[in-house]
Amino acid sequence: MARLEEELRHLMVRHAVPIDPTGLFFSLRRLSLESMDDLDASSEFDAATPHSLDGTPAGPETARGAALASNPFEDQVFDPVRPEAVDELRAIADRMARAGYSRELADAYCGVRRDLLDEYLSVLGVERLSIDEVQRIEWKLLNDKMKKWVHGVKTVVRILLAGERRLCDQVLAASDDLMKECFLESTKGCILQILSFGDAVAVCPRSPEKVPRILDMYEALAEVIPEMRDLCIGSSGDGVISDVQAILDRLGDAVRGNLFEFGKMLQQETSRRAMTAGEIHPMTRYVMNYLRLLVVYSETLDVLLADDDGDHDAFKNSDDQDQEHLETMTPLEANLEEKSKLYEDAALECIFAMNNLLYIVQKVKDSELGKILGDHWIKRRSGKIRQYSKSYLRISWTKALSYFKEDGHGSGSGSGSGSGSGSGHSSSRMSIKEIYRNQTLWKVPDPQLREELKISISENVIPAYRAFLGRYGNQVDGGRNPGKYIKYTPEDLESQLSDLFEGSSVSSNHSRRRT
Repeated sequence: MARLEEELRHLMVRHAVPIDPTGLFFSLRRLSLESMDDLDASSEFDAATPHSLDGTPAGPETARGAALASNPFEDQVFDPVRPEAVDELRAIADRMARAGYSRELADAYCGVRRDLLDEYLSVLGVERLSIDEVQRIEWKLLNDKMKKWVHGVKTVVRILLAGERRLCDQVLAASDDLMKECFLESTKGCILQILSFGDAVAVCPRSPEKVPRILDMYEALAEVIPEMRDLCIGSSGDGVISDVQAILDRLGDAVRGNLFEFGKMLQQETSRRAMTAGEIHPMTRYVMNYLRLLVVYSETLDVLLADDDGDHDAFKNSDDQDQEHLETMTPLEANLEEKSKLYEDAALECIFAMNNLLYIVQKVKDSELGKILGDHWIKRRSGKIRQYSKSYLRISWTKALSYFKEDGHGSGSGSGSGSGSGSGHSSSRMSIKEIYRNQTLWKVPDPQLREELKISISENVIPAYRAFLGRYGNQVDGGRNPGKYIKYTPEDLESQLSDLFEGSSVSSNHSRRRT
């Protein structure tokens, strides 16, 4: 009988089918490097954070949708032993079982299959890591390992475990109980190795950038549980499924905990540093790109947040389950409103508010966020942008325009004398010069908004200036030193207005116009 046992081992090793790591469906190392929209590793709102997600030709919805649309496991069958050896292996197994050596048969069979499964996992890039090791890994490397795990868990269940189950059915067909026992015993280590990494990730320190990848892991594991139930049958199989479900629950808890951390981080982000040019705040970029990543997991998040026990209310501010994972928008807008108050210049406060609110609206409209928040939400914010635009015009240009009133003083009465008109023009020139010096340094990144603001300014300022020159130009020209008062033609003034909101210095703007 020892000879048969050794022959069984020899045949299983000799006819084992290796995994090709360069094959299309097994190259997890290649798959792990596929282009996906990942959040920057930094959990702080710094200037470098948002750009990792901007300017990508395809949004996260598109990238993930394409990934979900393809099923690399469809019609894929992996036979762990060459078919020509199966009959001989079954004959040996039958003889050993009939002779009462089922225990020796199980030990020999499971020992070989366990070792080979370990090799397969190594080839697939699924490492054996302890919780301590996982927690010490820097995020960039951990992110890559989590990607491998997502592909790995599907490959293990749908290819490797399915193949092991077929092999057990073929070789150990003489005893149903022996077949179930050997399948679970030979695959238990492989399954535990997969689960241990999921468990380690679930208890890692919280940080918001991990949420999309943990959600990938959660969805991958949830997806294969029904298949695992079909593979792991019997009372021992029920125990395995319970272990898998426990890890799934912990991953769900990790998602909720990290989202809570994100909401808390947003609420506690109280930096007193204003954006000097009124541009888009890094926090705005970070949060909106983060939400665009999360929205592709809407269905999963609805389930997870609906199951929440209430400990994570910092992220949940609504009873509407369709939108509760997007309620971060409210504290974001409130936070931006507080930051706008840091500006001493009320006009720059309006520019900052417009820039950031427009960025939010654009990100919502260009993603699935638009469908969830709805047209009414978008229209309300668009209306606020128009209000900020009107406020900016009033705050910035009312004083300058007042000098173009009929008397040239902005007082509404006076003699209309040449000296009065010259004095009024001098005051308007100084006011416009100050606006130009300041507001050429301000930034409006969106080309359309920038152009609309310039057009609105021109439509208000240029006609008033032309009318002023028409009324008082002759008086000023006839007086002493007319150049002291009339520095700009309407065309000169319009050219200067075109330099506003470019974020460039006055000297560079002059240089640009000369070229």
